Amino acid sequence: MRTTLARSAAATLTAVAIVALGSACSPPEKEPEAGTSGAATATSAADLGGLEALITAAKAEGQLNVIALPPDWANYGEIIKTFGDKYGIKVNSAQPDGSSQDEINAADQLKGQDTAPDVFDLGASVASANVAKFAPYKTEKFEEIPANLKDPNGAWVNDYGGYMSIGYDSAKVPAPASVADLLKADYKGKVALNGDPTQAGAAFGGVQLASLANGGTVDDITKGVDFFGDLKKAGNFLPVDPTPATVESGQTPVVFDWDYLNAAQSAKLPSWKVFVPSGAVLGSYYVQAINKDAPHPAAARLWQEFLYSDEGQNLWLKGGARPVRAEAMEKAGTIDATAFAALPEIEGEPVIPTEEQNAKAKEYLTANWAKAIG
Repeated sequence: MRTTLARSAAATLTAVAIVALGSACSPPEKEPEAGTSGAATATSAADLGGLEALITAAKAEGQLNVIALPPDWANYGEIIKTFGDKYGIKVNSAQPDGSSQDEINAADQLKGQDTAPDVFDLGASVASANVAKFAPYKTEKFEEIPANLKDPNGAWVNDYGGYMSIGYDSAKVPAPASVADLLKADYKGKVALNGDPTQAGAAFGGVQLASLANGGTVDDITKGVDFFGDLKKAGNFLPVDPTPATVESGQTPVVFDWDYLNAAQSAKLPSWKVFVPSGAVLGSYYVQAINKDAPHPAAARLWQEFLYSDEGQNLWLKGGARPVRAEAMEKAGTIDATAFAALPEIEGEPVIPTEEQNAKAKEYLTANWAKAIG
């Protein structure tokens, strides 16, 4: 059964979700004059006279600062290039590593400088703790986004999502039929998480998935932590942060990660397969927001318009991520049907954690993770 994440989330999602992003390190430059154009306080393109006026203002600024958007992550490489080519705006893409908190730290440290981030792409705990730093903005497609996937004033908006999955090299390991299979000797020294779950959202999701698969919940993740403790005791846990290079080389033949990130590896490694365990379907959306102190406020708002347009949403879909407007686009016939049909099949009712559930899980994880795998 194929389930659209937007539809399955409609009754359960009450807060924003998980992602890991990074920080900037460029030297300061002079303040952009465009910051006085009125774009910094615009809550919609209409406030500036319409989309064409916003485009003109953004082109006058000429630049956009984004942080930690790896080219292989949800097709961001093509998204950035397409936006830059379309509008003639130079996109300054800072370090493709780090955490959501690193990104907020960069905004604080570079505040008032031309190198500060213009936009954020954050996870639940960091986003909810920093809403005061966001500039409310409603794109032209704002009304097509389900109410529970956005702040009513547009301070933050979910953008794309996916399901936690197990990626594996079918040429090196047998296909797992369950999470429990990873405890078998066939997977000795072969199972990796995408980062440290106390810091990285994708790895945190992996522990929540293991909790669901072992009869736990997304907020009481005792069984998920215990599972990775057992994985370590069996000699199967691989303490290596996976990258496209480690996957291609065979260093990390089994990886817990979001399905669209795992699916992206298949293009480079045909033997790489993606498995979403039935009965343990963990869904998550990520969050877009504009830095209220953005040095390029018009470009930041045009970036949002682009991301939530049919073109931008389909580019995320091309990268295997499920765009937040998928349901509306499917009804309108504007979704990329081929890419939509190619998404990994999902069996079972998705579980999408609330911020309160994530907070409870992280508290336990922080106190017990090191002990479990130490």
